[in-house]
Amino acid sequence: MSAADERRLAWAYLSTVAQGASRSLSAAIGEHGVVEVAEAVRQGGAGGRLSSRLAARAHLDTAAEDLGRLARSRGRLVTPDDEEWPAWHLLGFESLTTTADADAPPLALWVWGERRIDELTDRSVGIVGTRAASGYGEHVTAQVAGDLAVDGWTVVSGAAFGVDAAAHRAALGVGGTTLAVLACGVDRAYPAAHSALLRSVSEAGLVVSEYPPGTAPARYRFLARNRLIAALSAGTVVVEAGWRSGARNTATWARRLGKPVMAVPGPVTSASSQGCHRMIREGEARLVGSAHEVVEECGPVLGRDDGRDALFRRDLDGLSRESSLVYEAFPATGSCTPSVLAESAGVPVEQVRAALTLLELDGLVVLVDGGWRRA
Repeated sequence: MSAADERRLAWAYLSTVAQGASRSLSAAIGEHGVVEVAEAVRQGGAGGRLSSRLAARAHLDTAAEDLGRLARSRGRLVTPDDEEWPAWHLLGFESLTTTADADAPPLALWVWGERRIDELTDRSVGIVGTRAASGYGEHVTAQVAGDLAVDGWTVVSGAAFGVDAAAHRAALGVGGTTLAVLACGVDRAYPAAHSALLRSVSEAGLVVSEYPPGTAPARYRFLARNRLIAALSAGTVVVEAGWRSGARNTATWARRLGKPVMAVPGPVTSASSQGCHRMIREGEARLVGSAHEVVEECGPVLGRDDGRDALFRRDLDGLSRESSLVYEAFPATGSCTPSVLAESAGVPVEQVRAALTLLELDGLVVLVDGGWRRA
């Protein structure tokens, strides 16, 4: 067995034993090494708090079986040893001052699908909301998620009913990529009605969990799942959320990790939007209503503009005030002279001539026999 295989087996074993994040376990691995810690746990010699935390499951050594079964289904275990480990997305956990295990980064990630997780999360937005989504909520979700996916953003959500499912389906519907984070093993379809949806997500993107294959969903695992949705996204959008909502928990995690939080307003009479309205009113989230506005909030987090946001830009966005006035003064059809444009735009004719030159260079207007017209 190669050293790499031995380490992967150790990561898989500890993931099964820990069943989630553990600050003490991560610290022990950093100090002693994953293989050494795994062997100590097997032998019951981990010691102290770590031993009491892991003793109940120390006998569950199914690592080889879990890795083999997942490999046969286009799955794998991604660990901090791997190049695709989304390290920079998880940096926010280092800024948290508490020592609680719930505030720790994932130990490892079990994934179903063939895409690299670091590539999918390079430009990603979390979209979450209520399971009891209204028609309005599903419509807005589909519009925002679809537009983001068309422009190359990965849509991250939790595969639940309502807003989550609408976000995944919208991304898939336009041929985009999407990532589903589960509160159970990636080999379990939860909810069961989303079995086909999760398979489609695995083919176009990834299904991800920090829990090993076979793990059943539980309430506390959904809360832990929420922190991964927030962590693996450049920002989180809450489309619809009640006064008390799991989606607001995801938004809280995004804020704690230093990520932008956005919320979509709804009808003031809608109970499904009360959580969004509260977040906006109390300054917990920025109001957004389109994919363009979402990108404006998330773009600075990425620290770069790689040119793939053209979907949200118009040719006129970079024009000066005078050039915009001149361009808007053109009739819909036909041509006109600079003096006519000056009168219509309220701009001196010499500034109109200068603006026309710039507009021509931008390919927005052309000079013809009767004057100028829009290109």
